[in-house]
Amino acid sequence: MNAPTSLTQFAPDIQQRAVPAELIAGLQSRFGAQCSTAQAVRDQHGRDESAFTVPPPSAVVFAESTQDVADAVKLAAAHRVPVIPFGVGSSLEGHLLAVQGGISIDVSRMNQVLAVQAEDLTVTVQPGVTRMAVNAAVKSEGLFFPIDPGADASIGGMAATRASGTNAVRYGTMRENVLALEVVTASGEIIRTGTRAKKSSAGYDLTRLMVGSEGTLGVITEVTLKLYPLPEAISAATCSFPTIEAAVRCVIQTIQLGVPIARCELIDAGTVRMVNTHSKLGLREEHMLLMEFHGSPASVKEQAETVQEIAADFGGQSFEWATTPEERTRLWTARHNAYFAAIQSKPGCRAISTDTCVPISKLADCLLDSVAEADASGLPYFLVGHVGDGNFHFGYLIDPDNAQERGIAEALNHQLVTRALALEGTCTGEHGVGLHKMDFLLTEAGAGAVDMMRTIKLAMDPHNILNPGKIFRL
Repeated sequence: MNAPTSLTQFAPDIQQRAVPAELIAGLQSRFGAQCSTAQAVRDQHGRDESAFTVPPPSAVVFAESTQDVADAVKLAAAHRVPVIPFGVGSSLEGHLLAVQGGISIDVSRMNQVLAVQAEDLTVTVQPGVTRMAVNAAVKSEGLFFPIDPGADASIGGMAATRASGTNAVRYGTMRENVLALEVVTASGEIIRTGTRAKKSSAGYDLTRLMVGSEGTLGVITEVTLKLYPLPEAISAATCSFPTIEAAVRCVIQTIQLGVPIARCELIDAGTVRMVNTHSKLGLREEHMLLMEFHGSPASVKEQAETVQEIAADFGGQSFEWATTPEERTRLWTARHNAYFAAIQSKPGCRAISTDTCVPISKLADCLLDSVAEADASGLPYFLVGHVGDGNFHFGYLIDPDNAQERGIAEALNHQLVTRALALEGTCTGEHGVGLHKMDFLLTEAGAGAVDMMRTIKLAMDPHNILNPGKIFRL
């Protein structure tokens, strides 16, 4: 299988387009105080959690309605100026960077839960609503939204990147949980895709086309999501293992036996140490699985007992239970803070994040070889994984000004992705392509498929103004 060979591919391809004063004047006239050209505001909207450095957008529009988004896009389209949607800025692959200049449309003020249809198990929200806000709004109905990427990301951003996270092994990803969208196209037209019905055979599946398009086909302004009944019983547990291989083999057997585990996270020993320091926990500093079980009290007990027996076969020990909401929240908060714990372990560093996903039967082969390479490199790293669905993440911790460290990290990522593709996996399980995975997408999907993506992109956005320079090059 052919794989990218040059590390220079990971440098952003910066080709700034002119942003005429006439456009800025038009935006300021239409939006007043909702439009900012202040350097601090532009800088805030010109970076994310990736290690890329790119000049900021020329202006930021704080949209408060779908019509605001449509009007901003129309003004930008008239001058063929790029438009980059912005939610909370938590993306890891450079999605929101203005590599071709342009304006940022911040939808964080569009943060209303528009309708909870409890009887249909659906909720309709604006794109700036975060996942935690959705769950706060529907909890009183005995419902919850399960997609949990870790960060309190915006729903619009989660739909745009086809996010998933810790619950995906049982509840799927955003792809399975978005029913309908409202989207502003490159011409400023407002369209709707999908309905609240559970299924449809009506024409092309435009909703699925938009989910995962990373802002390159439209700006999402409304999302209808599936909800689920809150489980009658929830139990979380940690279990320590003597080796990473033992932990992974335990996961593989659990999944292959059909145990309906809700969450199954791997944290390696080094990352446990970082989490303990950051979150003031006393977890055993060994390779660990963090698991959660949902269902009736009887089914949760049965699932947990089955997994405990499997774990024992692989040397798992110190099964520790967290049954109260407070204990579970503390554990999962620590897991979600693993990224920030790692960053703080090396002051001034940035993380080069990986996001491979492989068939569950290939997980041990992919993960163990990658651990050996990371250990041999000498770079500090953290390792976490939604291993129940074959997805795991290294974060190589580098000095962003040290070209040698960056080169080592990118070489490790290159080797990891090449291995995952050879095992019929993917270069990105949930973070999206953005800037960092463009050449790997070409390797994974093939030139024909990427050419078809380009054809769709140019048919819907002929002047390439919607988040240009992401997913593939035009």
